[in-house]
Amino acid sequence: MAVDWQWENAAAGAAAGLATVTFSHPLDVVRTRFQVNDGRLSNLPTYKNTPHALFTIARTEGLRGLYGGFYPAVLGSTVSWGLYFYFYSKAKQRYLRSREELSPVLHLASAAEAGGLVCFCTNPVWLVKTRLQLQTPQQARPYSGFHDALRTILKEEGWRALYKGLVPGLFLVTHGAIQFTAYEELRKMVINYRTSENEEFSPEDSLVIRARLQQRPSIDGTPRYMDSLHVMKETARFEGLRGFYKGITANVLKNAPAASITFIVYENVLNMLKLARKKDL
Repeated sequence: MAVDWQWENAAAGAAAGLATVTFSHPLDVVRTRFQVNDGRLSNLPTYKNTPHALFTIARTEGLRGLYGGFYPAVLGSTVSWGLYFYFYSKAKQRYLRSREELSPVLHLASAAEAGGLVCFCTNPVWLVKTRLQLQTPQQARPYSGFHDALRTILKEEGWRALYKGLVPGLFLVTHGAIQFTAYEELRKMVINYRTSENEEFSPEDSLVIRARLQQRPSIDGTPRYMDSLHVMKETARFEGLRGFYKGITANVLKNAPAASITFIVYENVLNMLKLARKKDL
C-alpha cells in the first residue's frame, strides 16, 4: 500500500510539473535571457523590461522563441516534480516511523533532502534547457534540438559540463524546501479547520549564477565563467548588486501563479488516483 501511495505522489507530481511549465515557459525564457545578459559581449538583444522582452521575442523569433527549450523544460519539470514528490513522500514516511506527526523542521528536512536528490538527477536537463533558451536566429552553430545539444556538449565539453551550475542549484533547494514547509503547514491548518466544521476533506542570486554558468562557451571553446565564485566576482565588479537580481520581475510573474498551479494540479490528480485505487479494492 505504501509503495502505491508513493508512486501516486510521483504521478501527481509529474502531472503538476507538466501543467506548470506549459503555462509559465515564456516567462522562464525571458528570465533566463535577462539573467545572462551582463551587457558585455552578449549575442542576445537588450530588453527594456519584461513586457518589452516578451513582445520582442514574439515579433522577431515567433512562438518558437518564446518556447525555446520547451522539450527539456517539460522533460525536466515532469521528471523533477515526479521525483521530488516521490522522494519527499519517502522521506516523510521514514521520519513518521518514530512519531505520529511531523514538525515544520522535519517537513523542511524532507523537502531539502528531496530537492538535493532531484538536483543531482536533473541538472543536465536544465543545462540543455538554458542553452536552448538563449539561442537566437543569429546564433553561431545553433543546436538543432535537445538530443543534438546533449551530444554536442558531451563531444565538445565532456560530461562535467552537464553539471555546470550544480552548486548554485543546490542552494536553490532551500527555496523549494521553504515552499513545501509552508504548503504542508497551511494544508494542515485548512484540514483542521474543515474537520472542526465536520466537513470532509525559487533566492534570485543563485538563479543568476546558475544561468550564467550554464551558458554555451564561445566558439573557441572558452567558457564565459569558470565557477560560481568567478560569476559572483565578475557580476559584482561590472554590475553591482543589481546584476544579481536581473530577471526578478519575470521570475515573480512566473512563480506566483506557477506555484498555485503546481499544488492545485498535484492535489487534484492525487485525489483522482486515490479514488481510482479505492474503487479497484
